[in-house]
Amino acid sequence: MIVKYKQYIIALISLVIIFIFREAISELLVGIQPIIPPILAIVLALAFKNVFIALFTGCFVGYFILSDYNVIVGSDQAFMSFIKVFEDNDNTIVILLVLLLGGLIHLIQKSGGINGFVESLIQKRSLIKSKRGANVFTWMIGVVVFTSGTLSNLITGTIARPLSDAMKVSHEKLAYIVHSTSTPVCVLIPLSGWGAYMLGLIEAQGISNGTEVLVKSIAYNFYAILAALGALFFAYTNKDFGLMKKAEIRASTKNQLDDPRHANGKEESQSQNPELENHSSWLNVFAPLIAMIVIIILALYITGGEGGIIKGDGMKSILWGVILSTFLAMIMYKLQKIFKVRQMIKLIFAGCGEMVSVAAILMFAFSMGDVVNQLEAGAFLISKLEHVLIPELLPAIVFIISCIISFATGTSMGAMAVIMPLAIPMGLQLEISIPLLSACVFGGCIFGDHLSPISDTTVLSCATTGCDVMDHVRTQMPYGLLFGGISVVLFLIAGFWL
Repeated sequence: MIVKYKQYIIALISLVIIFIFREAISELLVGIQPIIPPILAIVLALAFKNVFIALFTGCFVGYFILSDYNVIVGSDQAFMSFIKVFEDNDNTIVILLVLLLGGLIHLIQKSGGINGFVESLIQKRSLIKSKRGANVFTWMIGVVVFTSGTLSNLITGTIARPLSDAMKVSHEKLAYIVHSTSTPVCVLIPLSGWGAYMLGLIEAQGISNGTEVLVKSIAYNFYAILAALGALFFAYTNKDFGLMKKAEIRASTKNQLDDPRHANGKEESQSQNPELENHSSWLNVFAPLIAMIVIIILALYITGGEGGIIKGDGMKSILWGVILSTFLAMIMYKLQKIFKVRQMIKLIFAGCGEMVSVAAILMFAFSMGDVVNQLEAGAFLISKLEHVLIPELLPAIVFIISCIISFATGTSMGAMAVIMPLAIPMGLQLEISIPLLSACVFGGCIFGDHLSPISDTTVLSCATTGCDVMDHVRTQMPYGLLFGGISVVLFLIAGFWL
């Protein structure tokens, strides 16, 4: 029992120790107080692999410092800071968006449209006659379903596996393509909950033109671009290397889609997935998603006025897109008698429930951003490092740190929330391009999450493709390191160029 809650017990003991020795700690740390909360959050995230503990403790310690080490006042300010998050309309919209999108995705998953699409493709299998065709088709589906990393893995893996198995594509290669077109594509096409989340993190650092910064950051997100286009290159050319090449040779020559040491009867049909029991038209999947994209773009154009889409109100646009596409999905499913209204409402709330953890991370991240700004951590770091740190190196450094934290914690969203409050204030003080620094954080966190064996997207991409988790990690690692290395070089160039 104690072992199960070890990380929570350690965190509680740490807070008690801070309280008991608060005066001694105050004297000892007086010179570095402004950076203690974000640094502590990073250390705890790496140590416990739990972003909630990291951010909560960072916020608590921050307000503890701001209150001159008064535990009662500091605790009150910390808890009230979570409430004050909702005083800002944009913060509230972002959190609401994340919950609503979870509801929409869950409703779409349960509609049966995914299975309907799979069946129609199996019936028309003659359209895809080669391994190259199967690989490129998998990549295309992954790009089209960019609204959620979870939904992308679920739909792409489920749809592509029967076709890829018929063309003797190894499950390692299939998992690589499915995984590379999930979260990397989500951050490159931020017309979804991902966009709302990243926009919220940017604006939490006091950036007023968040939508413009987010849009401009896409061009600098080198890792996500390389990961997505690299997957297409290897899908089309089949010029694999390392362990992936061995897996492909094994699948082609021995008809072993998995490493025989780890197969364990994985050749069973993916149709047994309990999430995909129903069958209905494929339009039930794609119509709501396409409608959401169109509505978001239209709303961005309308709210942008003469400035166009870039100047549009990203928060309101995504909110309208999610709400109207949810209503469209409900109308479609009701007319087809797939669900009753009461059932759909239950499914939507169930989906919202699955996103509560993400909403909580956002709440803590907003609070952390506020406390870091009050402590002026960015200005403090610059004053201490201005004679040592070469400003042009900051983008590459931020990218590498983001990679490490995300890989260790297994969460890209959580790592973003930990790093942004430290990276953006430094960038503002050094007058470094904020879109570039934002891309460093987003791309680095996607890199770490992409290669981490404990990431939810890693596990889900393996679950839908039938690949062993560690086989997927080992075969994908060389590709990720290749693209990550190239990204570091490009960030170094951009740091000196921009």
